[in-house]
Amino acid sequence: MDAVTPMPISCPHCSAEMPDSAAFCPGCGHSMQTPERARAKIGIFTENVAGALAYFTFIPATVFLLLKPYSKNRFVRFQCLQCLFLTLICLLLGGALKLASPILFLVPLVGPLFVSLVSIVGSLGAVVIWLVLVVKAYQGEVLKLPLLGELAERQANLIPARHL
Repeated sequence: MDAVTPMPISCPHCSAEMPDSAAFCPGCGHSMQTPERARAKIGIFTENVAGALAYFTFIPATVFLLLKPYSKNRFVRFQCLQCLFLTLICLLLGGALKLASPILFLVPLVGPLFVSLVSIVGSLGAVVIWLVLVVKAYQGEVLKLPLLGELAERQANLIPARHL
């Protein structure tokens, strides 16, 4: 008998043919590996639902970090910690703008305009980031924000060693 040769597959994005063992498409470079998705049941929620709920203010994030079945799950811990860090950064940036606005209002016309523009763009940016994080967590994917995601990941990995 002849040795079985792998059948070529095609990329779902660009339809380029490649061997089934390819990690990336030679045509478009897209990854051929499907990401692992969080779907395990913990407590009354699945991982992805608990991770998405963690982003609805700091209260569910704190509760999930304190409740046993959720605090043991690395995916949920990461989402909770990233939410808490993002909330802290948004509060600090909002406070800095609040402190700087009286000084900026002294600049005629441009000062108030700048404060308003930064407030609107900052608020819209925070809402978009929040929505993306909620959707990605609900999809069971880990989306690490620059700096905050790395910090949350390190802390999520340290929690079991200290508390569990």
